[in-house]
Amino acid sequence: MAALEVTDDTFSNEVLNSELPVLVDFWAEWCGPCKMVSPIVEELSNDYNGKVKVTKLDVDSNPQTATNYGIRGIPTLLMFKDGSAVDQIVGAVPKQDIAERLDKIIS
Repeated sequence: MAALEVTDDTFSNEVLNSELPVLVDFWAEWCGPCKMVSPIVEELSNDYNGKVKVTKLDVDSNPQTATNYGIRGIPTLLMFKDGSAVDQIVGAVPKQDIAERLDKIIS
């Protein structure tokens, strides 16, 4: 299952109102480190299918949500549970690091 693209318009419904914990990848097309993280995010989408909703938000096309959450550097991965941001990773990190953080949220 591919990561779900979310926008300023769909963010509240898809992320904040989600029954599952949500991983949001804040990214941009021109961002080199984002391109390194993107395949990891897609893998996590498959690995956590049914346990975590994995989403992506293009900060250039959707500046309002990025501003609301104080996103200053990308890639930023924000993890939400019950409508609140509960963890954040900034920069390109190994898949294992992200998986460990997700495991803590879903346990």
